Amino acid sequence: METSAVRHIIILLLVLLVLRSSALGQNQIYNVLNFHAHGDGKRDDAQAFLAAWQAVCGDQRTAIMVVPAGRTFLLNQVSFQGPCKSPVTVQLDGNVVAPNHIWTRKSANLLTFLGVDDLTMDGNGEIDGQGAIWWDCYNRKRCDNRPILLGFARCNNLKVRRIHLKNSADKHMTLFQCSQVSVDNVSITAPADSPNTDGITVAFSNNTYISNCSIQTGDDCVSVLSFTKNVTVTTSRCGPGHGISVGSLGRSETAMVEQITVSNCSFVGTMTGVRIKSWQGGKGYAKGFLFESLNMTEVQYPIVIDQFYCPQGNCPRKHGGVAISDAKFIDIQGTSSEHEAIRLLCSQSVHCKDIYLSNINLSWVNHTAPANATILNAHGTTEGIVLPRIQFSNTL
Repeated sequence: METSAVRHIIILLLVLLVLRSSALGQNQIYNVLNFHAHGDGKRDDAQAFLAAWQAVCGDQRTAIMVVPAGRTFLLNQVSFQGPCKSPVTVQLDGNVVAPNHIWTRKSANLLTFLGVDDLTMDGNGEIDGQGAIWWDCYNRKRCDNRPILLGFARCNNLKVRRIHLKNSADKHMTLFQCSQVSVDNVSITAPADSPNTDGITVAFSNNTYISNCSIQTGDDCVSVLSFTKNVTVTTSRCGPGHGISVGSLGRSETAMVEQITVSNCSFVGTMTGVRIKSWQGGKGYAKGFLFESLNMTEVQYPIVIDQFYCPQGNCPRKHGGVAISDAKFIDIQGTSSEHEAIRLLCSQSVHCKDIYLSNINLSWVNHTAPANATILNAHGTTEGIVLPRIQFSNTL
């Protein structure tokens, strides 16, 4: 065989090898429409979504489950379970809606991702819980259990980006027993009077980073519950809602929360700004807080520590409490809608320790008098300008 012919064969084989390697490296696309989803917002597409998920989750290549734009998919309590054979992306560009009726009487999520590591949910789509019927049912004391919109449990290396959540029957997004989570550029909306419609709830999790989010709901924009460590919320907007809260802690479990950072966030018309709340008689600890570079606009109570949390207002006095310590409030500016801009209310039996405030300037929006602060059994220091003025307790 001539040398030139051999050379051409070798080149052809090399090209085929390159093409084969390139094909193997490409992401496999699974469009839910190819699994017989209707996308008309009327017929239940749960089975089509589950079939697409099984294909994605079972693919050894990095796979993408596509929910296409321009369609609305009706879903009724779907659970996407892992583990999967490779990293998975859910590309949510279309819209998902919940049924517009009371579809469960038990604790449930509309969408659940369970035990899925290396999961990314991304896209310009929306998940609508159609919560109005549920809020009315709850207010009439007929619905004890309302579904959460989007739940992640035991998901490690999770990324949630850009999607929009709205009008959940209850909480919008929950992170439970998750590690290494990034939530970025997500928007969440529900009416200010919608009950318990928290934006993002983090529990039993660690290393969670929430950034560039806009959350407007009827409850906490972000709530951090027990057995949670290393949570950061930054460059986000909160309001209306109840603010960014740690707790409530200690009602039925031993609290363990540490290393919580809230920075470069704005609060508009919220009930509280940043808050740590625990029940009387609780056990455990909450420590290592940094609340920094925050702007408050007509926030009812911008800075709160409350060891007497009792939303119903009829709790009996109990001895003990969750030990709260090492909380820093730095560079917090703006206005309160109440005269009392700062509330540090700590237990007689378990005082709050190592509280630090620096460069605080909060004024009462009424302007008829300076804002004031209420301090009870809290110990700490101040530095620089702190308005309203703080008088910490002198003895432990």
